[in-house]
Amino acid sequence: MNSTNYRTIQVDGINIFYREAGTLGAPKLLLLHGFPTSGHMFRDLIPKLEDRYHIIAPDMPGFGHSDDPKENTFVSLAESIAHFTELVGFDRFAMYVFDFGAPTGFRMALNHPDRISAIISQNGNAYEDGLGDGWNPVRAYWADPSAANRDKLKVLLSDDTTYWQYTHGVPEPERVSPDGYTLDMYFLARDGRADIQLNLFADYITNIELYPSFQAYFREYQPACLVIWGAHDPFFLPPGAKAFKRDLSEAEVQLLDTGHFALETHAGDIADAIYNLLD
Repeated sequence: MNSTNYRTIQVDGINIFYREAGTLGAPKLLLLHGFPTSGHMFRDLIPKLEDRYHIIAPDMPGFGHSDDPKENTFVSLAESIAHFTELVGFDRFAMYVFDFGAPTGFRMALNHPDRISAIISQNGNAYEDGLGDGWNPVRAYWADPSAANRDKLKVLLSDDTTYWQYTHGVPEPERVSPDGYTLDMYFLARDGRADIQLNLFADYITNIELYPSFQAYFREYQPACLVIWGAHDPFFLPPGAKAFKRDLSEAEVQLLDTGHFALETHAGDIADAIYNLLD
C-alpha cells in the first residue's frame, strides 16, 4: 500500500469502518480517535507516517462510518477494538490514543499488555490531575443521574460546542479546517448517535475508577511513551500530561501551543515526535 485505503470489516456482528495505509510488514501503528470525531481526524497525520509504518485507524462503534454498538460502554468499546485488531492482523503494535480513545486503548493494554509496543498519548488522559472544568456538567450528572442533568449534557453535542472544541485555545483559529468539525456535526446528528454519546459520558466515570490500574500498568510494563498535548485543552489539562512522568520516568512529554484537537494545527510536529519515539 502506498496511499490510504478505506475498508469495512464485521466485528462481533457490527461493521467497523477503518482507514489503512503504509507498508505491510512494517511496524504496526493503531490510531484511536476520541469524541466526537472519527478516524478522519488522522487525515493529515497518516500521509506523514505511511512511509515507515503499517497504519490502521478505525472508526470506533457509534462513531463515524461504523455501525452503532450493541452496548454503550467503554468495556464494549475496548472489547470491540481488541477483536478488530485481531481480525486485521495487528498482533503487536504501537497505539496513538486521543480523548475517548485513551481509556479504550488503556483497557486493551490491561487485558493484553504483550500486544502493546509503545504508546503515543495526545490529550489522552490517565490521571485525575488532567481533568479540567470542561467536565463539570458531566460530573454533575455522575453525582445526580437525573433526566434533567442528562438533558443538560446535550449542549456538549451541539454544533456550537463542536466548533468550540476545535478552535478553543488555538492561537490562529483560521488554521483549523472546517472539514473536521462539520463532518463531526453530521455524524452527531444521525439517529441514535446523541444517546450513544450521552451514555458514554455517563460511563466515563468507570475510566476514572480505572486510572490507578492504568498507572499500575505503566509502572509494571514501562512501555515506550510519548505524551504530546495541546496545552490549552479545556477538558484534559497539562498537569495530566506531566503526571505520566510519575510512572513512566522515560516518557517524552511535549506541550504544544494549541487546543484539544492538536492534529488540526500541529500534525507535522506530532509526526516528527512519533518518528523519534518509534525509530
